Amino acid sequence: MDTTKTDLATLQPGTYRLDQAHSSLIFAVDHIGISIFRASFDSFTATLEMDPADPGTAKLSATIDVASLDIPTPEPEGFRAMLTTAPWFDLTNHPEIILVSTAIRLTGEKAAEVEAVLTINGTSAPITMSVTALGGWVGNQYDPNARIGFHAEGRFSRSAVGFDVGLPPPGTTMGVADEVSFSVDAEFTGPPWEG
Repeated sequence: MDTTKTDLATLQPGTYRLDQAHSSLIFAVDHIGISIFRASFDSFTATLEMDPADPGTAKLSATIDVASLDIPTPEPEGFRAMLTTAPWFDLTNHPEIILVSTAIRLTGEKAAEVEAVLTINGTSAPITMSVTALGGWVGNQYDPNARIGFHAEGRFSRSAVGFDVGLPPPGTTMGVADEVSFSVDAEFTGPPWEG
């Protein structure tokens, strides 16, 4: 095979697991109407059950380690500790954020809308994210497993999952906005190469 190119058509059906070393998860929220605050989670896992011949039947599950919350900007003293304590992220009682897909609707040759249930602090709500498959291959002598990569983006209302602390009073922006946007770049490894 040509190892300088990716080809989704070569992929085999099976279980694909997240390669954490080549993946990232960033979220953003409006702060008092004058800036966008961004942070990330450094540790998360995901499993994708996929048949490339029938991608609409794929199933995705992901788990985010709340303790891996990363504040990339200079951190005010005690800020991260506050964010990982109820009523924000309740690390003690809910150490994981869970996402499980419920439906996948293809919107293009390499694009789909993925419906899922997101659970934060034990409260669940439906979300939708736009996903693009960036490329993949069945494996080769240098990389002995199948591999596929995705970029995903989405938005959700944090109050829908009971995460309503710090919301601006109605008609104002003096607080942390309800809408959270996120982006995920995820690389998965799959069945072993049979070459």
